[in-house]
Amino acid sequence: MEPMTTTTAGADARDEPRRGPADSPFVRACRREPGPHTPVWFMRQAGRSLPEYREIRANVAMLESCRRPDLVTEITLQPVRRHGVDAAILFSDIVVPVAAAGVELDIVPGTGPVVAEPIRTAADVDRIRPIDVTDVSYVDEAVRLLVAELGDTPLIGFAGAPFTLASYLVEGGPSRTHAKTKALMYGDPDLWHALCDRLADVTLAFLRVQADAGVSAVQLFDSWAGALSAADYRRFVLPHSTRVLTGLADTGLPRIHFGVGTAELLGAMGEAGADVVGVDWRTPLDVATGRIGPDRAVQGNLDPCVLLAPWPVVEAEVRRILDQGRAAPGHVFNLGHGVLPETDPEVLTRVVALVHEVSTRPAG
Repeated sequence: MEPMTTTTAGADARDEPRRGPADSPFVRACRREPGPHTPVWFMRQAGRSLPEYREIRANVAMLESCRRPDLVTEITLQPVRRHGVDAAILFSDIVVPVAAAGVELDIVPGTGPVVAEPIRTAADVDRIRPIDVTDVSYVDEAVRLLVAELGDTPLIGFAGAPFTLASYLVEGGPSRTHAKTKALMYGDPDLWHALCDRLADVTLAFLRVQADAGVSAVQLFDSWAGALSAADYRRFVLPHSTRVLTGLADTGLPRIHFGVGTAELLGAMGEAGADVVGVDWRTPLDVATGRIGPDRAVQGNLDPCVLLAPWPVVEAEVRRILDQGRAAPGHVFNLGHGVLPETDPEVLTRVVALVHEVSTRPAG
């Protein structure tokens, strides 16, 4: 695999000087520092809509693909080569660390993670063992390969937050209501906190492996936190997410925290220890900034469905989000959730170019 050049590694084609990942537009925005343009990347950019992803994943199960450093490396690089995004995100799945911790599960096509024996008792929690780099050596290897390939383009590591992982483990798979999760949370708070404590340990260890291997930032996904009230979030979730995010403070890496349907939780999520709070498409970025406060950058927040609309609609929405993002002390352009599989990849490429064009700032 040939090393990527600065241009193909996501820098704009305007012959910008070499910066290195730590001084990239993406990391600068995360740190609320000025940069040459608003950086852009897309959640679920590594795969989903790309034909080259579908080709390389043919006949390879999801968990297997996450455990093969060669596939992880290639899939992570694909959107960077194609779209010229300002950051890569490690191709993986949020259940990879809990599988490494001894939980028997599978990622079923069309369904998602399915857990063989859902968590019900303290004995079930005890089966989740601590992990270290030897348990996820394939992630360590993939990150090191990617850092070498990406050059100046930063690599984002990621993990699922304790609440979302706990929900999968308690429900046994995806859920619309999270009824079993909430029943455990309300009915046996001690068991709930024991489970989330264990998952926070696993998550923090998983992110530390990525940090030690050379990622430039990390993102903690709490995909299902929006199912909770603000009071329940503060009682049952915030302490565990805080443990993970503050546990990474000594790495010096920017920390991004994202959830879906979290409009009423944005203030609390901003308190968890992240440098950047991801905002879904339901809340305008200027409103979100008012809730999060002036000490955090924001990330987001184009509705993924907009990408299926005619280009003039897409362009207008991109410009609106860039305008609203100016209210924040730092803005990373992204979607309000992940890329939909039916998205035309060419539209994503055009969005990257438009964001760079509209947001370019004078040098000096």
